[in-house]
Amino acid sequence: MSDKFSDEFSDGDEFFDEGVLFDDDELDGFNSEVSLYDRWRPAIAAIAVLLTVVAISVVANADKSDSDASNPNVVVDSTAVPMVTVPLTRTIRPGMKGDDVLRVQQRLAALHFDPGPQDGEFGQNTIQAVWAFEKLVMGTPRAGATGVVTPSTWAIMQSDIQIKPRRDADTATHVEVYLPEQVLIVFKENVPVVITHISTGSNEKWCEEVTISPGEDGNNTDAEIKRGICGEAITPPGIFYFYNRRQGMRESKLGTMYNPVYFNYNIAIHGAILVPLEPASHGCIRIPMSVARYFQAIVAYGDRVYVFDGIKEPEDYGAPVPPFDTPDPDYTTVPTVPQTTLPKVVVTTIAGSPTTIPLTAP
Repeated sequence: MSDKFSDEFSDGDEFFDEGVLFDDDELDGFNSEVSLYDRWRPAIAAIAVLLTVVAISVVANADKSDSDASNPNVVVDSTAVPMVTVPLTRTIRPGMKGDDVLRVQQRLAALHFDPGPQDGEFGQNTIQAVWAFEKLVMGTPRAGATGVVTPSTWAIMQSDIQIKPRRDADTATHVEVYLPEQVLIVFKENVPVVITHISTGSNEKWCEEVTISPGEDGNNTDAEIKRGICGEAITPPGIFYFYNRRQGMRESKLGTMYNPVYFNYNIAIHGAILVPLEPASHGCIRIPMSVARYFQAIVAYGDRVYVFDGIKEPEDYGAPVPPFDTPDPDYTTVPTVPQTTLPKVVVTTIAGSPTTIPLTAP
Protein backbone atom coordinates (compact mmCIF):
# COMPACT_ATOMS: atom_id res chain seq x y z
CA MET A 1 0.00 0.00 0.00
CA SER A 2 1.35 3.46 -0.95
CA ASP A 3 2.08 5.93 1.85
CA LYS A 4 0.91 9.09 0.06
CA PHE A 5 -1.97 10.49 -1.91
CA SER A 6 -1.91 10.83 -5.66
CA ASP A 7 -1.06 14.29 -6.97
CA GLU A 8 -4.61 15.08 -8.05
CA PHE A 9 -5.84 15.11 -4.43
CA SER A 10 -7.39 18.56 -4.19
CA ASP A 11 -9.58 20.58 -1.87
CA GLY A 12 -12.40 20.20 -4.42
CA ASP A 13 -14.51 23.27 -3.62
CA GLU A 14 -16.28 22.74 -6.92
CA PHE A 15 -18.06 19.71 -5.50
CA PHE A 16 -20.28 21.94 -3.40
CA ASP A 17 -22.27 22.81 -6.49
CA GLU A 18 -23.97 19.41 -6.16
CA GLY A 19 -26.40 20.76 -3.58
CA VAL A 20 -24.79 19.38 -0.44
CA LEU A 21 -25.01 22.72 1.35
CA PHE A 22 -27.79 25.27 1.29
CA ASP A 23 -27.97 28.86 2.42
CA ASP A 24 -30.38 29.52 5.29
CA ASP A 25 -31.96 32.38 3.31
CA GLU A 26 -33.28 29.86 0.79
CA LEU A 27 -35.68 28.60 3.43
CA ASP A 28 -37.61 31.86 3.62
CA GLY A 29 -39.36 31.67 0.24
CA PHE A 30 -41.99 29.05 0.98
CA ASN A 31 -45.25 30.98 0.90
CA SER A 32 -48.50 29.31 -0.06
CA GLU A 33 -51.20 31.16 -1.98
CA VAL A 34 -53.74 31.30 0.83
CA SER A 35 -55.19 34.08 2.93
CA LEU A 36 -53.10 35.78 5.62
CA TYR A 37 -55.26 34.20 8.34
CA ASP A 38 -55.01 30.71 6.87
CA ARG A 39 -51.27 31.11 6.41
CA TRP A 40 -50.59 32.07 10.01
CA ARG A 41 -53.11 29.79 11.72
CA PRO A 42 -50.77 26.74 11.51
CA ALA A 43 -47.90 28.92 12.70
CA ILE A 44 -49.73 29.68 15.94
CA ALA A 45 -49.98 25.96 16.67
CA ALA A 46 -46.34 25.45 15.71
CA ILE A 47 -45.22 28.24 18.04
CA ALA A 48 -47.09 26.55 20.87
CA VAL A 49 -45.28 23.31 20.07
CA LEU A 50 -41.95 25.15 19.99
CA LEU A 51 -42.55 26.81 23.35
CA THR A 52 -43.34 23.41 24.82
CA VAL A 53 -40.14 21.96 23.39
CA VAL A 54 -38.06 24.86 24.70
CA ALA A 55 -39.61 24.51 28.16
CA ILE A 56 -38.89 20.79 28.23
CA SER A 57 -35.34 21.41 27.05
CA VAL A 58 -34.70 23.96 29.82
CA VAL A 59 -35.95 21.56 32.47
CA ALA A 60 -33.94 18.68 31.01
CA ASN A 61 -30.76 20.76 30.90
CA ALA A 62 -31.25 21.79 34.50
CA ASP A 63 -31.50 18.13 35.53
CA LYS A 64 -28.28 17.09 33.79
CA SER A 65 -25.89 19.81 34.87
CA ASP A 66 -22.96 17.44 35.20
CA SER A 67 -23.61 15.25 32.16
CA ASP A 68 -21.84 17.53 29.68
CA ALA A 69 -18.53 16.99 31.47
CA SER A 70 -18.52 13.29 30.66
CA ASN A 71 -20.10 13.53 27.23
CA PRO A 72 -18.93 16.67 25.39
CA ASN A 73 -21.73 18.16 23.32
CA VAL A 74 -20.77 19.63 19.98
CA VAL A 75 -24.17 21.30 19.61
CA VAL A 76 -24.49 24.85 20.91
CA ASP A 77 -27.73 26.81 20.74
CA SER A 78 -27.08 30.50 20.15
CA THR A 79 -28.78 33.24 22.13
CA ALA A 80 -30.93 34.16 19.15
CA VAL A 81 -34.65 33.51 19.55
CA PRO A 82 -35.62 30.35 17.58
CA MET A 83 -37.71 31.20 14.53
CA VAL A 84 -40.54 29.17 13.03
CA THR A 85 -40.33 29.86 9.31
CA VAL A 86 -42.74 27.24 7.98
CA PRO A 87 -44.89 25.05 10.22
CA LEU A 88 -45.07 21.30 9.81
CA THR A 89 -48.63 20.00 9.88
CA ARG A 90 -47.90 16.27 9.82
CA THR A 91 -45.30 13.77 10.98
CA ILE A 92 -43.02 12.98 8.07
CA ARG A 93 -41.99 9.35 7.72
CA PRO A 94 -39.77 7.43 5.31
CA GLY A 95 -41.43 6.91 1.95
CA MET A 96 -43.46 10.13 2.06
CA LYS A 97 -43.29 12.82 -0.62
CA GLY A 98 -44.18 16.50 -0.73
CA ASP A 99 -43.08 20.08 -0.32
CA ASP A 100 -42.67 19.61 3.43
CA VAL A 101 -40.23 16.75 2.79
CA LEU A 102 -38.29 19.06 0.47
CA ARG A 103 -38.15 21.74 3.17
CA VAL A 104 -36.81 19.21 5.66
CA GLN A 105 -34.13 18.17 3.16
CA GLN A 106 -33.19 21.78 2.52
CA ARG A 107 -32.98 22.58 6.22
CA LEU A 108 -30.85 19.51 6.89
CA ALA A 109 -28.50 20.58 4.10
CA ALA A 110 -28.35 24.12 5.49
CA LEU A 111 -27.24 22.62 8.82
CA HIS A 112 -24.66 20.50 6.90
CA PHE A 113 -26.44 17.18 7.43
CA ASP A 114 -26.27 15.76 3.91
CA PRO A 115 -29.74 14.39 2.96
CA GLY A 116 -28.69 13.27 -0.52
CA PRO A 117 -30.76 14.48 -3.49
CA GLN A 118 -33.16 17.23 -2.45
CA ASP A 119 -36.11 15.97 -4.40
CA GLY A 120 -39.02 15.98 -1.94
CA GLU A 121 -38.85 12.20 -1.49
CA PHE A 122 -38.05 10.78 1.95
CA GLY A 123 -35.55 8.14 0.88
CA GLN A 124 -32.67 6.32 2.58
CA ASN A 125 -30.21 9.22 2.37
CA THR A 126 -32.68 11.54 4.09
CA ILE A 127 -33.38 8.89 6.74
CA GLN A 128 -29.66 8.68 7.50
CA ALA A 129 -29.39 12.48 7.73
CA VAL A 130 -32.30 12.55 10.20
CA TRP A 131 -30.60 9.78 12.20
CA ALA A 132 -27.48 11.93 12.45
CA PHE A 133 -29.55 14.95 13.51
CA GLU A 134 -31.39 12.97 16.17
CA LYS A 135 -28.22 11.50 17.61
CA LEU A 136 -26.07 14.64 17.50
CA VAL A 137 -28.48 17.51 18.12
CA MET A 138 -31.30 15.91 20.07
CA GLY A 139 -29.10 13.54 22.08
CA THR A 140 -31.14 10.50 21.05
CA PRO A 141 -29.31 7.24 21.85
CA ARG A 142 -28.16 5.52 18.68
CA ALA A 143 -30.52 2.57 19.06
CA GLY A 144 -33.45 4.96 19.63
CA ALA A 145 -33.08 7.00 16.43
CA THR A 146 -36.26 6.81 14.35
CA GLY A 147 -35.61 8.71 11.13
CA VAL A 148 -39.01 10.37 11.63
CA VAL A 149 -39.55 14.14 11.64
CA THR A 150 -42.32 15.20 14.01
CA PRO A 151 -43.56 18.81 14.36
CA SER A 152 -41.48 19.14 17.54
CA THR A 153 -38.38 17.78 15.78
CA TRP A 154 -39.02 20.25 12.96
CA ALA A 155 -39.28 23.12 15.43
CA ILE A 156 -35.86 22.19 16.87
CA MET A 157 -34.48 21.78 13.36
CA GLN A 158 -35.49 25.35 12.49
CA SER A 159 -33.82 26.88 15.55
CA ASP A 160 -30.46 28.64 15.35
CA ILE A 161 -28.11 25.66 15.78
CA GLN A 162 -24.33 25.83 15.78
CA ILE A 163 -22.05 22.80 15.65
CA LYS A 164 -18.64 23.27 17.21
CA PRO A 165 -15.67 20.86 17.11
CA ARG A 166 -14.37 19.07 20.17
CA ARG A 167 -10.79 19.73 19.10
CA ASP A 168 -8.87 22.72 17.77
CA ALA A 169 -6.83 20.76 15.25
CA ASP A 170 -3.39 21.55 13.87
CA THR A 171 -4.71 21.26 10.30
CA ALA A 172 -7.15 23.62 8.60
CA THR A 173 -9.48 20.72 7.84
CA HIS A 174 -10.01 17.88 10.27
CA VAL A 175 -12.46 15.04 10.84
CA GLU A 176 -14.10 14.03 14.11
CA VAL A 177 -15.63 10.56 14.45
CA TYR A 178 -17.97 9.86 17.37
CA LEU A 179 -18.27 6.11 17.87
CA PRO A 180 -21.09 6.13 20.48
CA GLU A 181 -23.27 8.36 18.31
CA GLN A 182 -22.07 6.85 15.00
CA VAL A 183 -21.66 10.32 13.51
CA LEU A 184 -18.80 11.87 11.52
CA ILE A 185 -18.15 15.59 10.97
CA VAL A 186 -15.72 17.28 8.58
CA PHE A 187 -14.63 20.67 9.93
CA LYS A 188 -12.93 23.35 7.84
CA GLU A 189 -11.49 26.18 9.96
CA ASN A 190 -13.61 24.78 12.83
CA VAL A 191 -16.84 25.18 10.83
CA PRO A 192 -18.74 22.03 9.86
CA VAL A 193 -18.69 21.21 6.16
CA VAL A 194 -20.47 17.85 6.25
CA ILE A 195 -22.17 15.92 9.06
CA THR A 196 -23.11 12.34 8.28
CA HIS A 197 -24.36 9.12 9.81
CA ILE A 198 -21.76 6.32 9.79
CA SER A 199 -21.37 2.65 10.63
CA THR A 200 -18.09 1.49 12.19
CA GLY A 201 -16.61 -1.78 13.46
CA SER A 202 -19.02 -4.25 15.03
CA ASN A 203 -16.38 -5.40 17.56
CA GLU A 204 -16.97 -9.01 16.52
CA LYS A 205 -14.50 -11.65 15.40
CA TRP A 206 -14.95 -12.86 11.84
CA CYS A 207 -13.55 -15.33 9.28
CA GLU A 208 -14.46 -14.93 5.60
CA GLU A 209 -13.25 -15.44 2.08
CA VAL A 210 -12.28 -11.99 0.82
CA THR A 211 -11.45 -10.59 -2.58
CA ILE A 212 -8.44 -8.24 -2.71
CA SER A 213 -7.95 -5.74 -5.55
CA PRO A 214 -4.48 -5.17 -7.05
CA GLY A 215 -2.49 -2.71 -4.96
CA GLU A 216 -4.45 -3.30 -1.76
CA ASP A 217 -2.70 -4.73 1.27
CA GLY A 218 -2.06 -8.43 0.69
CA ASN A 219 -2.14 -8.29 -3.11
CA ASN A 220 0.98 -7.30 -5.03
CA THR A 221 -0.22 -8.87 -8.27
CA ASP A 222 -1.99 -7.35 -11.26
CA ALA A 223 -5.22 -9.31 -10.73
CA GLU A 224 -7.78 -9.80 -8.02
CA ILE A 225 -7.06 -12.62 -5.61
CA LYS A 226 -9.10 -14.43 -2.99
CA ARG A 227 -7.96 -15.29 0.51
CA GLY A 228 -9.41 -16.77 3.66
CA ILE A 229 -9.01 -14.13 6.38
CA CYS A 230 -9.84 -13.96 10.09
CA GLY A 231 -9.94 -10.68 12.00
CA GLU A 232 -11.57 -8.50 14.63
CA ALA A 233 -14.03 -5.79 13.58
CA ILE A 234 -12.58 -2.94 15.64
CA THR A 235 -12.35 0.77 14.83
CA PRO A 236 -9.61 1.98 17.22
CA PRO A 237 -10.06 5.37 18.92
CA GLY A 238 -7.20 7.84 18.80
CA ILE A 239 -5.57 10.53 16.66
CA PHE A 240 -4.62 9.79 13.06
CA TYR A 241 -4.14 11.48 9.69
CA PHE A 242 -5.09 10.73 6.10
CA TYR A 243 -2.22 9.20 4.15
CA ASN A 244 -3.67 7.41 1.13
CA ARG A 245 -6.74 7.13 -1.04
CA ARG A 246 -8.16 5.02 -3.86
CA GLN A 247 -10.83 5.93 -6.37
CA GLY A 248 -13.82 3.88 -7.42
CA MET A 249 -14.89 0.50 -6.11
CA ARG A 250 -12.18 -1.44 -4.32
CA GLU A 251 -12.03 -4.87 -2.74
CA SER A 252 -9.89 -5.29 0.37
CA LYS A 253 -9.37 -7.58 3.32
CA LEU A 254 -12.02 -5.58 5.18
CA GLY A 255 -14.59 -5.67 2.40
CA THR A 256 -15.92 -3.65 -0.54
CA MET A 257 -15.15 0.07 -0.47
CA TYR A 258 -16.08 3.04 -2.64
CA ASN A 259 -13.61 5.95 -2.83
CA PRO A 260 -11.73 4.92 0.34
CA VAL A 261 -9.50 7.39 2.20
CA TYR A 262 -7.11 5.58 4.54
CA PHE A 263 -6.02 6.84 7.95
CA ASN A 264 -5.00 3.76 9.99
CA TYR A 265 -3.41 0.92 7.99
CA ASN A 266 -6.30 -0.86 6.20
CA ILE A 267 -8.97 1.22 7.96
CA ALA A 268 -10.54 3.84 5.73
CA ILE A 269 -13.50 6.15 5.50
CA HIS A 270 -15.38 4.92 2.45
CA GLY A 271 -18.75 4.78 0.76
CA ALA A 272 -20.98 1.76 1.23
CA ILE A 273 -24.40 0.78 -0.04
CA LEU A 274 -25.34 -0.52 3.41
CA VAL A 275 -24.80 1.95 6.27
CA PRO A 276 -27.13 0.62 8.99
CA LEU A 277 -28.04 2.26 12.26
CA GLU A 278 -25.80 -0.11 14.22
CA PRO A 279 -22.01 -0.66 13.89
CA ALA A 280 -21.63 -3.34 11.23
CA SER A 281 -18.29 -2.97 9.43
CA HIS A 282 -15.05 -4.97 9.75
CA GLY A 283 -13.36 -1.86 11.17
CA CYS A 284 -13.66 0.76 8.44
CA ILE A 285 -15.95 3.78 8.71
CA ARG A 286 -18.84 3.46 6.28
CA ILE A 287 -20.48 6.62 4.95
CA PRO A 288 -23.43 6.95 2.54
CA MET A 289 -22.55 6.73 -1.14
CA SER A 290 -23.92 10.24 -1.72
CA VAL A 291 -21.31 11.61 0.71
CA ALA A 292 -18.51 9.36 -0.55
CA ARG A 293 -18.85 10.82 -4.05
CA TYR A 294 -17.29 14.11 -2.90
CA PHE A 295 -15.64 13.19 0.41
CA GLN A 296 -12.18 12.87 -1.18
CA ALA A 297 -12.50 16.41 -2.51
CA ILE A 298 -12.95 18.03 0.91
CA VAL A 299 -10.11 16.29 2.77
CA ALA A 300 -6.42 16.11 1.96
CA TYR A 301 -3.21 14.29 2.77
CA GLY A 302 -2.19 15.00 6.38
CA ASP A 303 -5.60 16.14 7.63
CA ARG A 304 -6.18 15.08 11.23
CA VAL A 305 -8.72 12.43 12.17
CA TYR A 306 -9.94 12.27 15.79
CA VAL A 307 -11.83 9.12 16.77
CA PHE A 308 -13.77 9.42 20.05
CA ASP A 309 -15.04 6.32 21.86
CA GLY A 310 -16.79 8.07 24.78
CA ILE A 311 -14.54 6.34 27.33
CA LYS A 312 -11.23 8.18 27.13
CA GLU A 313 -9.95 11.09 25.09
CA PRO A 314 -8.28 10.39 21.72
CA GLU A 315 -5.01 11.78 23.10
CA ASP A 316 -5.01 9.07 25.76
CA TYR A 317 -4.87 6.41 23.06
CA GLY A 318 -2.36 7.97 20.70
CA ALA A 319 -2.47 6.23 17.32
CA PRO A 320 -3.09 2.52 18.02
CA VAL A 321 -2.94 0.12 15.10
CA PRO A 322 -5.97 -2.07 14.38
CA PRO A 323 -5.86 -5.80 15.10
CA PHE A 324 -3.92 -7.56 12.36
CA ASP A 325 -5.70 -10.20 10.35
CA THR A 326 -4.57 -13.81 10.19
CA PRO A 327 -5.07 -16.55 7.58
CA ASP A 328 -8.17 -18.65 8.10
CA PRO A 329 -6.82 -22.08 9.04
CA ASP A 330 -9.95 -23.77 7.70
CA TYR A 331 -9.90 -22.02 4.35
CA THR A 332 -8.97 -23.78 1.13
CA THR A 333 -9.43 -22.71 -2.47
CA VAL A 334 -9.64 -26.32 -3.70
CA PRO A 335 -12.82 -28.15 -2.66
CA THR A 336 -12.22 -31.53 -1.08
CA VAL A 337 -13.58 -34.41 -3.21
CA PRO A 338 -14.21 -37.71 -1.40
CA GLN A 339 -11.92 -40.46 -2.72
CA THR A 340 -13.57 -43.75 -3.76
CA THR A 341 -11.91 -47.06 -4.65
CA LEU A 342 -13.05 -48.44 -7.99
CA PRO A 343 -12.53 -52.08 -9.08
CA LYS A 344 -9.78 -52.64 -11.60
CA VAL A 345 -10.87 -53.93 -15.00
CA VAL A 346 -9.14 -55.58 -17.90
CA VAL A 347 -10.48 -55.81 -21.43
CA THR A 348 -9.87 -58.97 -23.44
CA THR A 349 -11.17 -60.19 -26.75
CA ILE A 350 -13.01 -63.53 -26.98
CA ALA A 351 -14.16 -64.68 -30.38
CA GLY A 352 -13.73 -61.17 -31.76
CA SER A 353 -15.99 -59.44 -29.17
CA PRO A 354 -14.69 -57.21 -26.39
CA THR A 355 -15.50 -58.52 -22.96
CA THR A 356 -15.00 -56.76 -19.63
CA ILE A 357 -13.69 -58.96 -16.85
CA PRO A 358 -13.49 -57.40 -13.37
CA LEU A 359 -10.41 -58.10 -11.37
CA THR A 360 -10.17 -58.08 -7.61
CA ALA A 361 -7.98 -55.34 -6.22
CA PRO A 362 -4.88 -56.64 -4.41
